[in-house]
Amino acid sequence: DLYRKVFVFRKDPSDAYVVLRARLEQPLHNFTVCLRSYTDLIRPHSLFSYATKAQDNEILLLKPKPEEYRFYVGGKFVTFRVPESSRDWEHVCASWESATGIAEFWLNGKPWPRKGLQRGYAVGATAAILLGQEQDSFGGGFDLYYSFSGELTDVYLWDTGLSPDKMRAAFLSLRLPPALLAWNSLSYEVKGDVVVKPRLWA
Repeated sequence: DLYRKVFVFRKDPSDAYVVLRARLEQPLHNFTVCLRSYTDLIRPHSLFSYATKAQDNEILLLKPKPEEYRFYVGGKFVTFRVPESSRDWEHVCASWESATGIAEFWLNGKPWPRKGLQRGYAVGATAAILLGQEQDSFGGGFDLYYSFSGELTDVYLWDTGLSPDKMRAAFLSLRLPPALLAWNSLSYEVKGDVVVKPRLWA
């Protein structure tokens, strides 16, 4: 149980990462991924990487620069421009639905303008899911220039698009629906220099 704990990625750049295990029975036609990060990196870094054997950027949350997030589905991406962070925790949620191809992006409990991405696509179920690195092959092929350094917490993956109320609940750390990946019952394996520590904020 990682309640009120964080992963600390200590080095920059780093070859460390965390493997997450989710039991996916079938391809995803809808999903939401949420997480909270804290870093002083200004170079590109990967937050959440979900790769299949067919597509290394099946789902990817990447921050190429301080004022931009990229959200990938099936190798294609949309960009969300954000205010440059004040070096504070940032909570992001990204959701996607195949039927409309609508991608939603929420930063610190607020929605950004929706964008179109990969309408009719299905996200493969047999996946390598990693925090802290960007996969260029299934479970590997890392470029250290995209490694994450800092703190990560509150990682979730749902096989549905969350409602606006639930998006805000995720930001406020309130009760959330059952998830494929849930921070308080996470099945994970640390690879390299990552330490689990209590979080420093209330």
